[in-house]
Amino acid sequence: MEPHKPQPPARQPEGCLVVAVRLPVRIVVLVLVVPVRMLWDALVVAGRVLRDTVLRPVGRALLWLGRALFVWPFVALWRYVLVPLGKALAWLGRVLLVVPAVWLYRWVLTPVGHALAWAARGIGAGLAWAARGIGAGLAALYARVLTPVGHGVLWLLRGIGYVLAAVGAGVFAVVAWLVRYLVVVPAVWLYTWVLAPVGRAVAWCARGVVWALGMLVTGVGVVLYWIARVLFVLPALAVWRWVLVPVGRFLAVVGREVGAALGHAWRVAGRISLAVGRFLGSLVRWILIEPVRWVYRSVLTPAGHLVRDAVLRPAAQAARGVGRVVRQALAAARESARQAREDFRRMLFGEPRQKEAVARREPAGRDTRTLDRSTTALTKD
Repeated sequence: MEPHKPQPPARQPEGCLVVAVRLPVRIVVLVLVVPVRMLWDALVVAGRVLRDTVLRPVGRALLWLGRALFVWPFVALWRYVLVPLGKALAWLGRVLLVVPAVWLYRWVLTPVGHALAWAARGIGAGLAWAARGIGAGLAALYARVLTPVGHGVLWLLRGIGYVLAAVGAGVFAVVAWLVRYLVVVPAVWLYTWVLAPVGRAVAWCARGVVWALGMLVTGVGVVLYWIARVLFVLPALAVWRWVLVPVGRFLAVVGREVGAALGHAWRVAGRISLAVGRFLGSLVRWILIEPVRWVYRSVLTPAGHLVRDAVLRPAAQAARGVGRVVRQALAAARESARQAREDFRRMLFGEPRQKEAVARREPAGRDTRTLDRSTTALTKD
C-alpha cells in the first residue's frame, strides 16, 4: 500500500493588480539586491580567510601566552610553594597544638573532671537526703495544720457566697423591672408609632427622587449617544470601510510582493554570486596556482631530488661514517683508560681476592630441577 502523499495547498486565484505589481517589483529588487549579495559573499569569503590565516593562529598564540603568563606561574606557585608550605604548617600545627592539647586533655583535664564529678555526686547525695527530710516535715505540716484550716475557711466563704447570691438576685429583679417599664416600653412605643411611619415616608420620597434622576440621566445619555453616533461613529466607519481598508489591502499586496521579490532576488543573486565566484576562482587558479604548481612539480621537485641525491644524502652518509668512527675511537679510549686503571690498581694493591664458592642446594646451569626430573639421591636420573 503506497503511503499517503500530502496534497500541495491549492493556490488562491490572483487578481490583475498582483500580476501587474509582481514583475516590475521583482526586476527592481533584483537589480538592487545583486550587488548587495555579491558584496556579502565577498565579505564572507574574506572573513573566513581572515579567520583561518590570522585570527585562529593569533588566538592560539594569545592562548599559549596567557597560559605562560597567568596559568603556569600560578600552577607552579601552588604546586611547589603553597602545597609544601601548607603541609609544613599543618605538621607544625599538629606538633605544636594538637599533640599538646590531646596530652593536656588526656592526662590533666580528664582526671580533674572525674574528680569534680565524684565530688558533685557526693554533694548531690547530701542535698537529696536533706531535701527528703525537709519534704517529710512540710508534708506533716500540710496534713495536720493547713488542711483543717483550709476546710474551715472554705466553709465560711461558701456561706458568705450563698447570702450574697440571694441579695444580688433580689436587687437584679428590682432593677430589671424598673428598666423594662421606664426604658424598654417607651422606646418600643416611640419606634412603632413615630420612627417607623416617618422612615417609610422618607424612603418613599427618596425612591421617587432616585427614579426622577434616573429618567433624567437616561434621556441625557440617549441624546448624547445619538449625537456621538451621528457626528463621530458613522463618519469614522465610512472612512474605515471606503478608504483605509482598500488602501491597507493595496499596501498588503505590495508588501507581500516586495517580500517575495526580496527572497527570490536573494536566491537568484546567490546563484549569480556563486557563478562569479567560481569564474574568479578558476581565473586565479589558471593564472597563479597552476603556473606555481607546474613550476613546483616540473622545476623545483627535480632540482630538490638532485640536490638530495647528489649533495645531502652523501653528506649524511659521510656524517654518519664520521660519527661511527668517532664513537669507536671514544669506546677504544674508554676501554684503554679502564685497562690502565685496572693495571694501576693491581700494581698498587695486588690481585683482588677471589670469592669462595658456596655450596648451593639447587644445581646450576642445565642440571637444575624440573617438574619431570628429580635430582634427589634416591630418584636421581
